[in-house]
Amino acid sequence: MVSDVKTVLVTGATGFVGHYVVDQLLTLDGVRVITTARTKPATPRLKTQFIPFDLRTDASDVDLFTYFNKPDLVIHLAWQGLPDYKSLAHINTYWLQHYRFLTNLLRNGLTNLTVTGTCLEYGLQSGCLSEALPTQPTTAYGLAKDTLRKALDLFLTGQNVSFRWLRLFYMHGKGQNPRSLLAQVEAAAQRNEMVFNMSKGEQLRDYLPIDTVANYIVQAALQTTVTGVINCCSGRPIAVRTLVEQFMEEHQYRLTLNLGYYPYPDYEPLAFWGNSQKLETILTA
Repeated sequence: MVSDVKTVLVTGATGFVGHYVVDQLLTLDGVRVITTARTKPATPRLKTQFIPFDLRTDASDVDLFTYFNKPDLVIHLAWQGLPDYKSLAHINTYWLQHYRFLTNLLRNGLTNLTVTGTCLEYGLQSGCLSEALPTQPTTAYGLAKDTLRKALDLFLTGQNVSFRWLRLFYMHGKGQNPRSLLAQVEAAAQRNEMVFNMSKGEQLRDYLPIDTVANYIVQAALQTTVTGVINCCSGRPIAVRTLVEQFMEEHQYRLTLNLGYYPYPDYEPLAFWGNSQKLETILTA
């Protein structure tokens, strides 16, 4: 851990990942947490300071670093328009809003930044995906994230800034998007349905519980030894069908899986997972 990090700003703090990351940060002694999102949460978080900000705002004449009380570290989780990965708004609008927001902070004094990316930056490449692979995004969302990372790399050339780009793989847990796979399984079971329609389930993916993901994000963000692109993943592939079956067994859901009802997504290869070696270097330090 970095001992001189006293104030952390978390963007997207009211989102699925943000909620768990803030929880993790609040377990640390001597760390003050500032959160931001477009609107104030209905139930304010204790022991945090909320400062509202809308990424759509033109803040070119504002010193955002000072506006957010000069944080020692920013963990940037915010992104809009999900889970519509194909929406052209990601590349037409969203990435540039994030670039302007982050570079404003950096120009005005921020020296420690962690941003979450996505495994979709790898595109249709199969197998074990390492950070050294060239990016080949095939979705608007993947392209937007990849563009933001490359633009930030150029902006930071020659600057003394600690920068980490965490590529998130697949997550599950309480509060996840209702359109996500396990959330749909749970909803079907609670409706007392007998059958759950899904793909054949043969695809291999890299899944982690959301509280584990949040822990990894915080550990990666609070160190400066390992920087650049870092896969936030398990490093262990699991078949989607196996994941669903394990989830149903854990919760004693008695659904019959109607395998092959849906086709596989056209923006993902059949089998891919993350190489976790860089992450493990952080976790074992």
